[in-house]
Amino acid sequence: MAPSLQLFHPPKPFTHFNRFSSTSSRPASVRCSAAAAPPSKRSYTITLLPGDGIGPEVISVAKDVLVLAGSFEGITYEFREMLLGGAALDATGVPMPDETLSVSKQSDAVLLGAIGGYKWDKNEKHLKPETGLLQLRSGLQVFANLRPATVFPQLVDASTLKKEVAEGVDLMVVRELTGGIYFGKPRGFGTNENGQETGFNTEIYSAHEIDRIARLAFEIARKRRGKLCSVDKANVLEASMLWRKIVTELALEYPDVELTHMYVDNAAMQLVRYPKQFDTVLTNNIFGDILSDEASMITGSIGMLPSASIGASGPGLFEPIHGSAPDIAGQDKANPFATVLSAAMLLKYGLGEERAAERIEKAVLDTLNRGFRTADIYSAGTKLVGCKQVGEEILKSVESHILAAAV
Repeated sequence: MAPSLQLFHPPKPFTHFNRFSSTSSRPASVRCSAAAAPPSKRSYTITLLPGDGIGPEVISVAKDVLVLAGSFEGITYEFREMLLGGAALDATGVPMPDETLSVSKQSDAVLLGAIGGYKWDKNEKHLKPETGLLQLRSGLQVFANLRPATVFPQLVDASTLKKEVAEGVDLMVVRELTGGIYFGKPRGFGTNENGQETGFNTEIYSAHEIDRIARLAFEIARKRRGKLCSVDKANVLEASMLWRKIVTELALEYPDVELTHMYVDNAAMQLVRYPKQFDTVLTNNIFGDILSDEASMITGSIGMLPSASIGASGPGLFEPIHGSAPDIAGQDKANPFATVLSAAMLLKYGLGEERAAERIEKAVLDTLNRGFRTADIYSAGTKLVGCKQVGEEILKSVESHILAAAV
């Protein structure tokens, strides 16, 4: 892999979102020493949703990195911190307060830490932290979840797969986010003819939902290596039969993209057997949920992987794909790399600020090259540090690149 991140190739139709004017502010704790005058100033409003568990810790790191990287490009922010998930349940009694959605919709982008935890596991469904996240995605009308899975050269030995299998893996899962079995109706509980209790859900997609996610996947594949694998279960499910039909027809508009189809069970196997065969993977909501988590473990740690959830307009939602890890919360053991890389995706996909995003990507690589590791990616010969120190080292890398370029 080249010595720069190959994760993010934003499709043009989805790069520019609606802008809202805002008043900028910058934490006094971050001090910059740029040698040259920054470009003309631009200001954005960012909604921060620290959430639960390690969420506040990793969001704190990402916020500082956003500010420092942005300062060299003339970017300032107004940050609005809101409640979501378990934290919102404890404070307001609901997992997503109306105010959180309202503020999020009025921002330029939303950065989320993590939600959930043991203390809310037994809550009724409408009072679970995860319900708040689903409501947020629906309210923001983000229909596409982009999850890159790249094996960093510095971390190839951390993968549970053999080095020759994991080395060089660089794929993007494009997951449909607002349809399918998670949202389909009818759903609920009932009783069958034998008097037994039943639970049921509906896997349903309209042609429009399939077309818009497929077009985005084709655009992303076109900007990557020109290969798109559509994953379905068309040998069994009618919803997948329609999915395959529409994706196949749409491929005629993208003759430069090589389209293949794969059943989801085979795709799960192939991701472990030979993951380098994949470039861009298109799939529905539930299959994408499962396959993207499987792909993440090829990289060695779920703590390294960011994600972006975007729509046709309005603010995007950017978040690490790891959970809230309540067992290590507040112990300075969290891995903030995924959240920092999510901030880079926020800049590139959400704000169109590619130069600032590149500064963050390079700083992450530099920090890894200098050997700094949290416990989940630690190996002999590297430096075991906590969440806060990783953040400090990333900030040093951001600034050192600026100073080196000015010499």
